[in-house]
Amino acid sequence: MSYTEVPGVRVPIRMWTDPATVEGQAMQQLRNISTLPWLHGLAVMPDVHLGKGATVGSVIAMKGAVCPAAVGVDIGCGMTAVKSSLTAKDLPDDLSHLRHRIEQAIPVGRGLHTDPVEPGRLHGLSTAGWDDFWRRFDDIAPDVRWRRERAAQQMATLGGGNHFIELCLDDDGAVWLMLHSGSRNIGKELAEHHMSIAQSLPHNQGLIDRDLAVFIADTPQMAAYRSDLFWAQEYAKHNRALMMALFQDAVRRELPKAKAVFGELISCHHNYVAEERYDGVDLLVTRKGAIRAGSGEYGIIPGSMGTGSYIVKGLGNAASFNSASHGAGRKMSRTAAKKRFTTADLAAQTAGVECRKDSGVVDEIPGAYKPIEKVIAQQRDLVEVVAHLKQVICVKG
Repeated sequence: MSYTEVPGVRVPIRMWTDPATVEGQAMQQLRNISTLPWLHGLAVMPDVHLGKGATVGSVIAMKGAVCPAAVGVDIGCGMTAVKSSLTAKDLPDDLSHLRHRIEQAIPVGRGLHTDPVEPGRLHGLSTAGWDDFWRRFDDIAPDVRWRRERAAQQMATLGGGNHFIELCLDDDGAVWLMLHSGSRNIGKELAEHHMSIAQSLPHNQGLIDRDLAVFIADTPQMAAYRSDLFWAQEYAKHNRALMMALFQDAVRRELPKAKAVFGELISCHHNYVAEERYDGVDLLVTRKGAIRAGSGEYGIIPGSMGTGSYIVKGLGNAASFNSASHGAGRKMSRTAAKKRFTTADLAAQTAGVECRKDSGVVDEIPGAYKPIEKVIAQQRDLVEVVAHLKQVICVKG
């Protein structure tokens, strides 16, 4: 489908879904965003749903300003995937041993590494820029610098919530490795630090929603936020790269006879800010629950833990600010999902997938998410499908 334009707002809201199907609170959030005086444009992806301050599934393009809540607390959260030389025939009938080896290699939930992971010790992983990256930690917000040890130990860990590690098969039977994670606790603390500062600034006092507080260009507060923001986005990218290397190593160790070879990584943020130019104007484009889908650029759009995911290639649609959805998108809150579904429902909806099936992940049940096939169909003018993946192992925190 092409987009629908929401009338009656200062800046047009372009929606790649039927506005009538979007929850009322999320629509109000979008209307609130449209009132920001710095807003140049607002695009809404088909996986849209309620977020804190800014709506998940929104692409917010502003001139001379950026809103920390439009990035969210998991700065740089995103996806990484890689195709392997393995096929379904190389996998054992019982995948539980491989799942457990992955869980042993990569801490999940609140877990962390006892000793920080050194990239130089991982097969095929470049160490270029690694020392400089950690040197720049000393430049981040003073209130957060004391977290250095924890940040180092959390590098190459998954976290919880909707983060996951999956081993998947495409429609031709090829094995793919895929994972979803972000900047862990250090990104959260940096985000909350700067959100608090933004809300205290005089130019934000008259906003319709204080969570939409912004930083203005050419101010020390903006400079400090952008420095920390880009560092956290880099942390998230390194986090996924190290996890993927550990994941590949776990597969090689568990399946030594298969002699797995891995292709080029596909990686994309979906909670981040980028400097881009549209309509002849230099803009700060914030994607919260959206990926960049420039012409020919590869991206990853995952579904829920029992459905499937898609590798896509961007079509470069400027109306969406070269963006696409970041996943299926929730259709109910975690609290609502826990009230509605049982562990028996979870087991039924994840049949055939080696994964947790206990009460701790009921809120991640496929039934709590929108159908990924419909979400993909709604953005055919934004991306083309390169591969359809179905998970056979799913690791969650």
